[in-house]
Amino acid sequence: MSDFFKKLKSLIGKSYFKYLIILLAFIFWMTFLDTNSLLIHAELNREIKKLKKRKDALTEEIVKDQGLIKRLENMDSLEHYGREKFNLKKQNEDIFIIEYKSENE
Repeated sequence: MSDFFKKLKSLIGKSYFKYLIILLAFIFWMTFLDTNSLLIHAELNREIKKLKKRKDALTEEIVKDQGLIKRLENMDSLEHYGREKFNLKKQNEDIFIIEYKSENE
C-alpha cells in the first residue's frame, strides 16, 4: 500500500496530474452539483416521455370521441345510444332491465 502512495506522491509533482484533478472535479460538479446536472436532465427526460405517452393516449381518446360524435349526428343512432347507455325511454313505454346473476354468487 505504501508503494501506491509513493507513486501518487510522485505524480502530484507532475503538472498533468493537476489537470486531471481539475477535470475530475469538473465532471463531479457537472454530474451532481450543478443546477443543470445530468441527473436533472435524466429526470426531465423521463417526465417528457411520460407526458408524450399521456398526450398519445389523449389523442386516441379524442379521435374515438370524434368518431362517436359523427355517428351521433344521425337521430336514430342518437336515440339508440341514449337508450343503451342512459336507459332513456319514450313516453308511454316500459323498459325492463334484465340482470343475470353469476354462478359464483
